[in-house]
Amino acid sequence: MNKADVLIIGSGVAALQLAKRLGDDKNVIVITKSFLKNGNSNLAQGGVAAAIGESDHPESHFADTLEAGRFHNESATVLAVTREAPELIEELWAEGCRFDTDEKGRLLLGMEGAHREHRIVHGGGDATGQQIMKHLASVSVGKFVVIENIFVFELIMDPSGQCIGAKGKKADGHVESFLADHVVLATGGCGQLYSHTSNAETVSGDGIALAYKAGAEVVDMEFIQFHPTLLYLDGKTHGLISEAVRGEGGRLVTDKGEPIMDDVHPMGDLAPRHIVAQTIYEYIRKGTQVYLDVSLIENFAVRFPTVTTLCEKNHVDWKKQIPVAPGSHFLMGGVKTDLIGRTSIKGLYAIGEVACTGLHGANRLASNSLLEGLFMGKKLAEWINESGERSGLNPRSIEWCKLNEMETVHSLNGIKNEDHPEDSGSLIGTNNCNIRLPKAKDIQQSMMDNVGIVRSAEGLARQKQWLEGFQIDEWMKTDLDHLTIEEMTRVFMLITSWLITDSALKRTESRGGHFRSDYPCEKNHDWMGRKIIHKRNGNNEQIKTAVAT
Repeated sequence: MNKADVLIIGSGVAALQLAKRLGDDKNVIVITKSFLKNGNSNLAQGGVAAAIGESDHPESHFADTLEAGRFHNESATVLAVTREAPELIEELWAEGCRFDTDEKGRLLLGMEGAHREHRIVHGGGDATGQQIMKHLASVSVGKFVVIENIFVFELIMDPSGQCIGAKGKKADGHVESFLADHVVLATGGCGQLYSHTSNAETVSGDGIALAYKAGAEVVDMEFIQFHPTLLYLDGKTHGLISEAVRGEGGRLVTDKGEPIMDDVHPMGDLAPRHIVAQTIYEYIRKGTQVYLDVSLIENFAVRFPTVTTLCEKNHVDWKKQIPVAPGSHFLMGGVKTDLIGRTSIKGLYAIGEVACTGLHGANRLASNSLLEGLFMGKKLAEWINESGERSGLNPRSIEWCKLNEMETVHSLNGIKNEDHPEDSGSLIGTNNCNIRLPKAKDIQQSMMDNVGIVRSAEGLARQKQWLEGFQIDEWMKTDLDHLTIEEMTRVFMLITSWLITDSALKRTESRGGHFRSDYPCEKNHDWMGRKIIHKRNGNNEQIKTAVAT
């Protein structure tokens, strides 16, 4: 059994910022389901938004964030983050993290959708996430232990309802337990629940399902941002085309070169993401392919090396037109936290995309995600360092955990591999019953069809019924120790998909990333500021949904 002061589950920008800033007296373990740098943060082409320019001000950044979020944001959170953004950039620069500069050595500030100022700081052109990740890893050498390729499938709760650790499974089937004073979820969002996505293969909603299964509050799950421009070939998406391309002059056009955004929104191609994504979707639905014309961008290959490589790898001549389509990109909702990262469960924290602080509201403003990860990692580290609060790993809790682990090992001894074949159409043998699981690709396609860019009561009800046909209530109660990692992933995909679908069905309006064709307008009187919160009740068996103001 492993013990730590701080256990971090996930390895993106938020996780590494936290690990870097924790005191040297802290024993820190970072667990990741794949490799340290294999996640969304490393893929992030966009930059970090910060009001650094001479004509800019944090209040303008604040206002743009609220506008993009359709005023569903937590204002105090938005104000705190936008005010500290310039300082976060300055701190990284002082540590040696290099961003793109002009000929005079000043930070090069880009423009992206729904921003009214040039305020996007980039690194390596369109490789900002990779640049920051590389920096955080290099300055954190020796500060934490990394355990790769271990899938966390359960949060360990003591009899008082406090989180005191987590259980993970290695590729060889070995189960390990980790105890910690502070357990931090930094697992990212849930883009892989959809067939079209910009997300890394590892991002499938695990952390949200883990927290919900343990009894934490989950909020705003209906708000999924679909990035307007993913490379689109033969009915499949193949990677992200950064919004910065449109910020530098890229135009969305039909195959005849006709612009599609001019009469849709005053900001044209740089309109908020949900508007651009819905417009492209409507063209494609009617049989018209949409392209990104980059002919007006000088030195495109130098400015956007990642996009250029992506196009060339897929045999697309970027000098002509790049075929694009929207895909799942970012979750605005998640595990409900305060501005420090504390969840509704003592001892459990969440930072980064898995968390919902209220910063993004109903739709995230471009380049506010890396910013949030940097901000929340810093704030949680400061709180842990300064408060000295310990979650209370007393000897009784440790002894209880050891006994529980022994019981788990005993129960696994009687289960044979053939009792849970990996054919997703079969029954999965559990400790007390047999339950079916859908195939991952079926979840992804049905979510794209019914809970995607445009939703309706009919499609949402159909999806909810289909998901519930796989006995979600039973999966909530079932120990997962005996399942394969692939099966565990599908269980979590099932749970998180249900949370999104149920929330989308309940919100009878359109707002930000949530668009209902049967309720196409915002209904401020009924829904302004109202949040849909999911939380399991005290006996950990039934699902309780609450709407709070």
